[in-house]
Amino acid sequence: MKKYFSEYIKYLLEVLEDDSSDFEAVRRELLVKIEFMQHERLVHLIVTVLFALVMFINLIIFFQSQIIAFLVIVLLCLILLVFYIAHYFFLENGVQQLYRIYDSICSKISAVK
Repeated sequence: MKKYFSEYIKYLLEVLEDDSSDFEAVRRELLVKIEFMQHERLVHLIVTVLFALVMFINLIIFFQSQIIAFLVIVLLCLILLVFYIAHYFFLENGVQQLYRIYDSICSKISAVK
């Protein structure tokens, strides 16, 4: 996903530099891609919150029962949570960058009219 997202943003930045591009078509395509990325971001947010919830539930169970298996689950969830949070922030920043590119494309369309 990171490679796809990064390549698409690079493509959009190249399109912005080329004044002969069909900005209206690029704008429509970008709106669809923004919807896809927003959906991806939402899914990752839900998964991240669920992992955090599972981690805290297992942490509470560990403190009450002192069974080591629950601590192992907490540690595994914590490791996964770090990676999910990092990926979520990548998606969040990427979607915000798409918003800025969308605004730039709209400005180019307005300048042409």
